[in-house]
Amino acid sequence: MTVEVFGVRHHGPGSARALRTALEEFKPDAVLVEGPPEADALVGLAGEPEMVPPVALLAYSPGDADGEGRRSAFWPFAEFSPEWQAIRYGVGAGVAVRFCDLPAAVAFAAPDGPAAPDVRVDPLGELARAAGHGDPERWWDDVVEHRDGGPSPFPAILEAMAELRERAGPPAGAEERREACMRRTVRRALRDGHERVAVVCGAWHAPAVLADVPAARDDRTLRGLPRVRVAMTWVPWTHGRLAARSHYGAGVASPGWYHHLFTAPDRPVERWLAGAARVLRGEDLHVSPGQVIEAVRLAGSLAALRGRPLPGLDEVTEAARAVLCEGAEPRVELLERRLVVGERLGSVPPRTPMVPLQRDLHARQRRLRLRPSPRPRDHDLDLRRPFDLDRSRLLHRLRLLDVDWGVPAGGRSTGTFRETWTLEWRPELDVALIEAGACGTTVRGAAAVRAEALAADADDLAELTGLAERCLLADLGEALPAVLRALADRAAVDADALRLMAALPALVRTLRYGDVRGTSRDRLRAVVDGLLARIRVGLAPALTGLDEDAARAALEHVDAVHGALALLGDESRLARWRRALERLVARPEGLHGLVEGRVTRLLLDAGVLDDAPGRMARAVSAGVPPARAAAWVEGFLSGGDLSGGGLILMHDEGLLRLVDAWLADLPAAAFTDVLPLLRRTFATFSAAERRSIGARARRLHDPRPVGQHGVQRQQRAHEVDVRFDGVQHLRLEQQPRQV
Repeated sequence: MTVEVFGVRHHGPGSARALRTALEEFKPDAVLVEGPPEADALVGLAGEPEMVPPVALLAYSPGDADGEGRRSAFWPFAEFSPEWQAIRYGVGAGVAVRFCDLPAAVAFAAPDGPAAPDVRVDPLGELARAAGHGDPERWWDDVVEHRDGGPSPFPAILEAMAELRERAGPPAGAEERREACMRRTVRRALRDGHERVAVVCGAWHAPAVLADVPAARDDRTLRGLPRVRVAMTWVPWTHGRLAARSHYGAGVASPGWYHHLFTAPDRPVERWLAGAARVLRGEDLHVSPGQVIEAVRLAGSLAALRGRPLPGLDEVTEAARAVLCEGAEPRVELLERRLVVGERLGSVPPRTPMVPLQRDLHARQRRLRLRPSPRPRDHDLDLRRPFDLDRSRLLHRLRLLDVDWGVPAGGRSTGTFRETWTLEWRPELDVALIEAGACGTTVRGAAAVRAEALAADADDLAELTGLAERCLLADLGEALPAVLRALADRAAVDADALRLMAALPALVRTLRYGDVRGTSRDRLRAVVDGLLARIRVGLAPALTGLDEDAARAALEHVDAVHGALALLGDESRLARWRRALERLVARPEGLHGLVEGRVTRLLLDAGVLDDAPGRMARAVSAGVPPARAAAWVEGFLSGGDLSGGGLILMHDEGLLRLVDAWLADLPAAAFTDVLPLLRRTFATFSAAERRSIGARARRLHDPRPVGQHGVQRQQRAHEVDVRFDGVQHLRLEQQPRQV
């Protein structure tokens, strides 16, 4: 009986190539791979043609009924992973393949879940220092990953690791338990009659597998360890999740480069730089064959100067930067995204164990032609088309299940019939699907159950109205009654008009978007009308006696309600809302200047106010404190349905004269106090608006008609410096000493 241990580095192309060669020479009748033994039953799937790496083993513990203790962990494999090559060799050769690490059931039972590798020294760092190299990654690449052919490196790796472990001392904790499991699995394979056993594990553990440790001692180490229930499956993985930047503990800096080294061992530098040229040409950037040849030569020269046997990623990147990209960093970043990481999404066979919810989603993805991709992709959906409408409903249902495969791009469009989504599949979404599987076996059924549960637990009115909108967007008519009942019950006991105003816009959007989605809106109208009635009754008390911060926050709700009702286009509801605003400004006692000014502007824009100049005259009269007058002007000019208050000053000379006269009559000290407030208002105007206001302010005090002096007057208007705001322009004509 012979046991050969091959110590590897996870996700190393040179290690993977050397391991495949060593296994073909050794011809084992059993292959043991570092990983959770619960996955033994899934090994056969690795040989199916639909299994395309990168993929990962997913272990999942559902926890208790409340979700407490729920845990999951992944064991990823890329095509260039030595462990994957060992699995594929064993499956292809028809020999037994088993996993030999600590069971996931034991790891999940630990208080903090699966423990991180507890290696006490940095093996690569120690070996690199012993070889006189300061960069462990570069040293390992040169010695192992860039090798092609030659003697097997595994005996030397085993000897080096044995020396390092001798210095580090005996293992303890999770490391001791893991290695005891590895030795126990080897003994079991030998008892089962296997004559030639190959063990593939991390290089650090290789000497421990061969260590002469009594079986009784390993049994004592593993006896009585707590366990939890665990399920295992294969899931697609991505190169991005293999990268070290994703905080994966065994991640590599350049999955795309390592994949290239493994799949193109002959002339890898030439092929890599030719691929870089193709990427740049795909972006309409000119790269000639001569530049590729020059980049190859430069990479080789850099490697020779640095004493490297083969140009590494640093050399080919520097050559591409200098020759192909001509020093342009955006082009280098493009190559890094497309080639260095080389994002790709693996796939698993159809008969891979899945929860019913996963199978339902996969079927809908195929029917709706929404193929998962690791790269963000935008999808523009026309909701008038049934096919796109079904896509939208699926994505909204998944968001209710916290499976954020699709995210609305830039928020909802103001149009009724169009949505834009950004879709990006991430491996952890499979975990979210498994968790959501407790709610149902289909996406629609699970989303409805989740919506009803959210409604039962919600204690915020705005949250409930948002949930009602989400139910409509997801076409969950079966869940909407429960949500509306909870909404009505919550609204009936909530006397805070501001909270009611925060809740109304989502329901109004629901009414507006109901028609295109084919959803009945009758049940929503009563809720909207009830909220609006309660808001009108409580509006004045809610907006009275506010300080500046509270007034600004309240105005956001006022604007939101006003805009939502205007978007709905129901004149009867708008009329009731406007009457409430009219009553508010008819008795402005206790109103903050911001509130009174904003409401006045809203009514003016609606065409129901014909005495705006008189109201402004009273608001900025001599008896009004300058700070309140400034707040009134800010509220009036910065609100409303127009794009900006600058337009009203440009087109209403009467209002412009009122503001001009008020500023001219302010005492110097008062002007200094209100100037920062008014600058904030005028800063919201566009440069063209400020320039036009300045020109009109000059003409207010220049009675000469256009004619003899017209050219000179127009020239003076254009000389207004747009860096100043309109406040200074108005004040400058009257009291230049005060500015």
